[in-house]
Amino acid sequence: MTATADNGWQLSVTHHIAAPPETVWQVMTERLSEWWCPRPWRTEIVELDWRAGGRCTTLMHGPDGEQSGGEGIFLEVTPGKRFVFTDAFAKLGGDFRPQAAFMVGGMEISADGSGTRYFAWSRHWDEATCKRHAEMGFAEGWNAVAGQLATLAEGGTID
Repeated sequence: MTATADNGWQLSVTHHIAAPPETVWQVMTERLSEWWCPRPWRTEIVELDWRAGGRCTTLMHGPDGEQSGGEGIFLEVTPGKRFVFTDAFAKLGGDFRPQAAFMVGGMEISADGSGTRYFAWSRHWDEATCKRHAEMGFAEGWNAVAGQLATLAEGGTID
């Protein structure tokens, strides 16, 4: 799909996972720290409040000591189907605080034959931000995490 103003400057990836949606959802939500960022990076969960308006905050650690924070909120959590998050707001002390925004992202799953169709997307406020995300390696990174999620959901391990 081409990113346009009509689709919210959307970038997306789709992946088939050879595991039932219930298993995929469980791994997506209960083992997020194991698949959320491409190896050799790792994810530290600061807080995941799995409800609309809940805090969604992670810290990614690179192999050379780099760090990249992700402070945001969940906009929607539909158990067994999808979650949507944004970095447009931080939730601090129970209050929503606007902050410089980069995107709205979503992860969706649905039954696909004997497995699961995983669809992940990122929407942006403008074309320039969308292009910047693509140039940062959106396709490579988000495909890598989809593969990591699939490996875990299918019973494998990630080194």
